[in-house]
Amino acid sequence: MSTSDDVRNVTIIGSGPGGLTAAIYTARATLEPLVIEGEPSSTSDQPGGQLMLTTDVENFPGFPDGITGPELMAGFRAQAVRFGAEILTAKVSRVDLTTWPFELWVGTTDGDPTYRSRSVIVATGASSLMLGLPAEQRLLGHGLSTCATCDGFFFRDQDICVVGGGDSALEEALFLSRFARTVTVIHRRDTLRASKIMQARAFDNPKIEFLWNTVVADLLGEERLTAVITADVATGEQTTRPFTGIFVAIGHRPNTGLFAGQLELHDNGYLRTFDDRSHTSVEGVFACGDVQDDWYRQAITAAGSGCMAAIDAERWLEAKGH
Repeated sequence: MSTSDDVRNVTIIGSGPGGLTAAIYTARATLEPLVIEGEPSSTSDQPGGQLMLTTDVENFPGFPDGITGPELMAGFRAQAVRFGAEILTAKVSRVDLTTWPFELWVGTTDGDPTYRSRSVIVATGASSLMLGLPAEQRLLGHGLSTCATCDGFFFRDQDICVVGGGDSALEEALFLSRFARTVTVIHRRDTLRASKIMQARAFDNPKIEFLWNTVVADLLGEERLTAVITADVATGEQTTRPFTGIFVAIGHRPNTGLFAGQLELHDNGYLRTFDDRSHTSVEGVFACGDVQDDWYRQAITAAGSGCMAAIDAERWLEAKGH
């Protein structure tokens, strides 16, 4: 159903910490924001963002004992709704930022736009990178995962592995050590990129082992993962290892495909914002969170940038007489 005759003041695309903080602030400013949060079946616009795939969050202010990512995002969402934000569980399929009010399509790219909006806040976040192996699609959810919180329980007393060398990989490994018999961290280098405190925790954990200078060459198993073939990066020598679970934690890609050719991007694909604010290359379009942050990529900085985007949008609309 087209609602293009109704022009929204603010439409927020995405619902991670940045998007939902923007929703809280714009709702409290009586701008009646629409949040198009994404679809649960989509890997590129997961409602709630990457925190829905995150284990214990220990460094978000206000939670001295920590909180799980899904619990934290449920609180964000409830607070936005409390102040009057409208949340739509759907995926934006097309945008036209060359006309004003801006036009957005949901569910289809044909016909009239589903929504028109005077301002848009882009908060589409980033997606988990995968290994690029043909077997990944077959085994995703059948021994292969990108979410320890979601799936760790199913690997109780098993020998499993985590691929990566950053904080996310070690966080996954530490969480999985609660369930698994052993957790092996597979890293292509001989040193980790993770913070020192995370490294210390992992090295001190008797269940966590490390495979250095190693990559994953293939995954075995038809209906479920039965083994992982690893390769030495120097010699190429391959070894079949009887891991029954593999968790991929090798980084993220910004979800900017929807805006290609319409908003200016950095060389690495992240949205470019200007003047230390949330303004993008199109007047009236703002960006926050991991879709524009290739440096910090933390929940707290995403939330802070969501606040910035909301205030920038509010002031821009006020200057326009809205």
